[in-house]
Amino acid sequence: MSSTSDDSLPPPMPEPVGVPVQLTPQNETLLAQLARDFLRERRLERRWRTVFRLFWLLLAALLVYSLWLQGKHVTPSTTPHTALVEVRGEIAADTEASAEQLLAALKDAFKDDAAQAVVLRINSPGGSPVQAGIVYDEIKRLKKQYDKPVYAVVEEMCASGAYYIAAAADEIYVDKASVVGSIGVLMDGFGFTGLMEKVGVERRLLTAGENKGMLDPFSPENPKQRAYAQAMLDQIHQQFIAVVREGRGKRLKETQETFSGLFWNGEQAVKLGLADHFGNLDYVAREVVKAEDVIDYTPRENVAERLAKRFGAAMGAGAVKALKEMAPIR
Repeated sequence: MSSTSDDSLPPPMPEPVGVPVQLTPQNETLLAQLARDFLRERRLERRWRTVFRLFWLLLAALLVYSLWLQGKHVTPSTTPHTALVEVRGEIAADTEASAEQLLAALKDAFKDDAAQAVVLRINSPGGSPVQAGIVYDEIKRLKKQYDKPVYAVVEEMCASGAYYIAAAADEIYVDKASVVGSIGVLMDGFGFTGLMEKVGVERRLLTAGENKGMLDPFSPENPKQRAYAQAMLDQIHQQFIAVVREGRGKRLKETQETFSGLFWNGEQAVKLGLADHFGNLDYVAREVVKAEDVIDYTPRENVAERLAKRFGAAMGAGAVKALKEMAPIR
């Protein structure tokens, strides 16, 4: 016979003890305030997200529009005017005064039937003789094709390669204090062999071809290679001299210093026949061309290019250029 004992049963579970929550008017007000603050933050977050999306959308549209404008030039005008092409800064392949940029502007200016003349407004210390030569040859070709006069107006400086370009003009106008001339060619660099010996650095240069390391700044100067480089510079100098003589003709009053690389102020340049008259752009357009309205045909750097450079695209290009051009000619 079995019997049931209370000890065999599990102990009863304790009753949960809870604290009843009572919403007071103050608690209700606090909860409502928290809810309102939360909703306000969410609305602000959505609003800012929308603003940023619109900003990036507008920026993208601006970049697309700028790229669309790239390469577009001035719309031809039916009103008689003076066509302006700016030659500013260094004349080199990757600058605003590159042959590619200037040729595009010159072609548009010459093709415009309403353009009575083309004025080159120059403020440049010079640069690459190759780029300058390309521009000079194209000006001569366009003058012959369109039978349209070309005038050069010098502001602060028209030296070296810039004067090479100016020589293609029918007349050159300067200010009395402009800097004109520097008809010469140079190749510059450095030699570090003495410093390397002092600090104990040895140059190890391997080449295939005895002249492949020509003008290496870390190797001793080779007289034969120096003479070769000098002969090349002399040839380019003679090309420069021939261009100036052709462009200036009998107006040029040659002296022993004319082609020595010296430069002169505008007043002296007129006396030496390197320039013709005094005058600025407005004077030439009004009194010489007889078309006071001036239209600028110079291509301008667009917004996309400026942004790309700002974000570092040009920095890499500059480093590559520096490595490639150890001894530039200009």
